Amino acid sequence: MDFQERLQKAIHRGLAKGVEQSEQAKAKRLSKEEIRSLYTKYRLDLSEHIEACMKHLPDHFPGFVLERLYGELGWGAAVRRDDSLIGSDGRRSNVYSRLEVAVKSITEHDVLDLQAKGTIRNRELFRRHHFQAIAEVDLAKFREMVDVWIVEFAELYAAATD
Repeated sequence: MDFQERLQKAIHRGLAKGVEQSEQAKAKRLSKEEIRSLYTKYRLDLSEHIEACMKHLPDHFPGFVLERLYGELGWGAAVRRDDSLIGSDGRRSNVYSRLEVAVKSITEHDVLDLQAKGTIRNRELFRRHHFQAIAEVDLAKFREMVDVWIVEFAELYAAATD
């Protein structure tokens, strides 16, 4: 077999392999219905986990009120607290603290997007995002992020209210 024949065979093998890989990629791609179904499943699981974790904050920090989030804000929960402080000069000021953790609405990019925002005494201390393509979601990692962010907020709040 001369060089030209080997070259032709290699090209044909390469083309066949390319077609095969393309077909495998198409088979792996999820349909829109499958993506929506997975998103709904993940959103429900995570929003329940968020609420289950957040409901403990008012037990440790009296005055916080738990609220469920749904709709345009995303799906999850928030805790908030409003305080009145009297300064050394006798003037009163109002401060608020809030932690919001939510799964944002699905986008055209088919991404599961978890977001958190923590504010303590009128100061935003953190804003976190964790996202991943729905077809590749590691739900355990998302649940871990929820836990980490809530614990982080509790630590920051405890330090700020010494």
